[in-house]
Amino acid sequence: MAHRPPDPADPAAGAVPGTALADHLRAQATEFLRALRLHREGGAGAEPVDAVRALRRSARRISGSLHTFRPLLDPTWSESVRPELSWLSGTLALEQAYAARLERLLLALHRLSGTPVLPAQAPGPAPSGATEPGKLAVGAAKAGALLERQLTLARTRAHSTALRALGGSRFHALADTVALLASEVPLAPGAAGADLRPLAAAAEERLSAAVSALPLVTAGHPYNAEALVHGLSPDPAPHPQDAPWHQVRLLLRLHRYAREVLHADLMDVRLTAAGQALDRHRDAAEAATAAAEAARTPRIAPATAYALGVLHADQRHEVEAARFAFQQSWQKQTVGTP
Repeated sequence: MAHRPPDPADPAAGAVPGTALADHLRAQATEFLRALRLHREGGAGAEPVDAVRALRRSARRISGSLHTFRPLLDPTWSESVRPELSWLSGTLALEQAYAARLERLLLALHRLSGTPVLPAQAPGPAPSGATEPGKLAVGAAKAGALLERQLTLARTRAHSTALRALGGSRFHALADTVALLASEVPLAPGAAGADLRPLAAAAEERLSAAVSALPLVTAGHPYNAEALVHGLSPDPAPHPQDAPWHQVRLLLRLHRYAREVLHADLMDVRLTAAGQALDRHRDAAEAATAAAEAARTPRIAPATAYALGVLHADQRHEVEAARFAFQQSWQKQTVGTP
């Protein structure tokens, strides 16, 4: 039977001193520097995707720890470093996000239309034996081509932005700061002996409060008609239902990172499953937004607009499925909590 980590709020679990936070930050700073070295050794003609992901992973964890445990750190240093880490993580995430979004949408078009919709890596005509069952199939190829143009352009721009960021003075200053962190953590006076558990418990409480505000009853139904109301409206703002779920995703990540500081060698698979459901929710919501934005392109053919509208609805259904999956994971997490 898997060993469940002790509850951070349980006084019997034993205090976790601030030195554990210092050890965690030093370890993550070392991982950051190792990923940076791998990226630089990759060369100009390589695609060091793993190194970039490792940079993002370490940056997110350092930033999350600075957020959750900020009373135990030098406030001036912490508040100056955390925005820089968030900037780096967000900048490096965009290129992969656009690539994954395009792949998701092309696969959905293929599934919905029954017609091969070729990805960006394999340009060329569709196979001669492909069928075109109705209006959706007629517009699917053009819809795929439109999405490919728009998202490939966005991905190219994100790639250029990431390269400029990694070669700029802002990143070099951040890398120097992380290098110093790998050897010395600027803890606040008295923080070394402080108990980390109350701050970790506060992060969990913020997550629980945010989850309790979600419409989990609605998420328990396979179809939520309200989710389609704003989808193709002229307003380009994000879908109004999504923001609370995105916030829960961020709070869940902070909670997971806080548990890593307290229990570095243990992992809660239920939290992992809940996080994966919220990742799928974000991906589907952003894909639906991309389909809706493409459908607003001036002077596109009616069949193309129709295919994009069906694609948008499909992705909003995927949003609902992800919400339902999160609901199930969270209920298991709640029941399993001692």
